[in-house]
Amino acid sequence: MTLPPAATLWASLPVPAIIIDGGGLTVEANPAAEQFLNISARVLKGQPLFDRLAVDAPLEEVLARVRGDQSSLFINDVDVGTGDRAPVLCNLQAAPLADAPGHVLLLVSPREFAERIGRGQGTRHAARSAIGMAEMLAHEIKNPLAGIAGAAQLLAMTLPAEDMELAGLIVAETRRIVKLLGQVEQFGNLRPPEARAVNIHDVLDRARRSALVGFAAHMAILEDYDPSLPLTLGDPDQLLQVLLNLLRNAAEASGGKPGTIRIRTFYDHALRRRRAGGGGTSLPLQIEIADDGPGIPPEIAESIFDPFVSGRENGTGLGLALVSKIVADHGGWITAESAPGRTVFRLSLPVAPPPEARPGAPQPEETA
Repeated sequence: MTLPPAATLWASLPVPAIIIDGGGLTVEANPAAEQFLNISARVLKGQPLFDRLAVDAPLEEVLARVRGDQSSLFINDVDVGTGDRAPVLCNLQAAPLADAPGHVLLLVSPREFAERIGRGQGTRHAARSAIGMAEMLAHEIKNPLAGIAGAAQLLAMTLPAEDMELAGLIVAETRRIVKLLGQVEQFGNLRPPEARAVNIHDVLDRARRSALVGFAAHMAILEDYDPSLPLTLGDPDQLLQVLLNLLRNAAEASGGKPGTIRIRTFYDHALRRRRAGGGGTSLPLQIEIADDGPGIPPEIAESIFDPFVSGRENGTGLGLALVSKIVADHGGWITAESAPGRTVFRLSLPVAPPPEARPGAPQPEETA
């Protein structure tokens, strides 16, 4: 086997990698680092790295030790920020660069890469296991509720005026529970996606326009799209449902006050979803929906995609569970990171295969 060229290996590294010279200036950055820092390697070269990277550790001392001892050093569980995004927990590795005195290779491994896989797998199982419970609850509760509401309405016809309010309360609460059960049934009866090649920007535009004339009328929605993104393979109606849920959450995070929602699309080849039988599927199409609200309550941050977990008063806790299920059925991943003033939901989707490789595509006729 012939090894690929060094440039190919450098570009294929799945974690941000940066080469720093003896003066702390950036010599080179791989594509994953460009994405993490939100700046091109061309602009970054020759600039002090720590003008762009904020590390909650004495990194100058670490680099000095690496240069002096000519040995690698590891730093685990360090907050790393860039100024454009909330700090994320990372593992760092610094190593001297062979044949380049004073130069250091810095690898930044965001913990989210490893954790998002475990969280995604767990939330998918949790969402699926809740389906049976949802269907059972809806079936067992809706019929008695209809009887309770009917009895309350009949009683209201004979009650004195001072008791009418109590009867009205019974009817109103019964209707509220029936509405909740309707959402539970929707969660349990979601059909499999009818996948086809989809331009995700078309779906985003539908979601944005719908949000602005409805629940997000008080918000400013800013777009930062990569128009060169290829098509994804998905069900446009279900993807629209996912995006509307995420936009609604972002709008409601402001508590009714004016705020800003930012929608960003970009290509990131670093994320692959492993299959149970081996191999993996690339998920390079990225959609981020960010709001400037107060953030996700810390006590539910690790379980927001679980059914019946909600950070809002009177929330059902089914919206994000439904989002998680739909994304999983599309072969994608969804993750969230949150800090006061910035919450980001990131949706990762696969690229649609070429037309001839899609299920149901006509096969070329054999020739003699």
